[in-house]
Amino acid sequence: MKRKIIQINEELCNGCGNCVTGCSEGALQLVNGKAHLVKENFCDGFGDCIGTCPTGALTIEEREADNFDQDAVKAHLFATQGIEAVWRMEEAQKRHDGLVAETHQHVGCPGAISRLLESPAINLEKNITDTISIQSELRQWPVHFRLINPQAPFFKNKELVLMSPCGPLAMADIHRYYLQDRSVIVGCPKLDDTSTYVPKLTTILKLNPIPKMIIARMEVPCCGGLTRIAMAAVQASGRSDLVLEENIIGTDGNIKDIQVIS
Repeated sequence: MKRKIIQINEELCNGCGNCVTGCSEGALQLVNGKAHLVKENFCDGFGDCIGTCPTGALTIEEREADNFDQDAVKAHLFATQGIEAVWRMEEAQKRHDGLVAETHQHVGCPGAISRLLESPAINLEKNITDTISIQSELRQWPVHFRLINPQAPFFKNKELVLMSPCGPLAMADIHRYYLQDRSVIVGCPKLDDTSTYVPKLTTILKLNPIPKMIIARMEVPCCGGLTRIAMAAVQASGRSDLVLEENIIGTDGNIKDIQVIS
């Protein structure tokens, strides 16, 4: 049958082994210093290992493959790693059972369920305790780098905004200016552990026909890390058709500079 399954780019693999421990099903192992798929029927295609890879060597592809066999996985794990590995796999499968079937979105955390948001209706009838808010332009959830699934449906054929968390607080009109008809990822290059950000963004760019990525960063020097993350991901993805633009937002909320990087 045709289904989603892990794909390994051996040229990018550095043999760190993070994916081996990141896969609860025991589907991966190191062979001659490179990650390899043990058996097709050991991989459930949900990609928990992808976020552990520092080089972007792992992606999910859809192709003809043997069905995932949970019983075979349990037998393999019990024989090679013991009963605790089986329990770990069963817990992972419980999380996977909560995925949105048509898009394979991970919901280990309820707040990480990938979903498209409808435009909210504004009720103009209000009483003394009500307020009328400006309509949100956000059309996705989640938004933070660590919760984003590279295969989320909101990336399809949309421009992507890579934004610092300070931007929405500094710029009053940020929804209308940046979020209309775009997807967004929020992350702080100074305070976050960004070790998985480049490989995750690389995977997003490889899997989705994103025409343009806008870096909406603050003018403070530490925020320049967002630009470096974006540039590294574009290079690793091999995308030569992608427009990369840097927007610098001042602490006063005004846009200070706009530059096309590539």
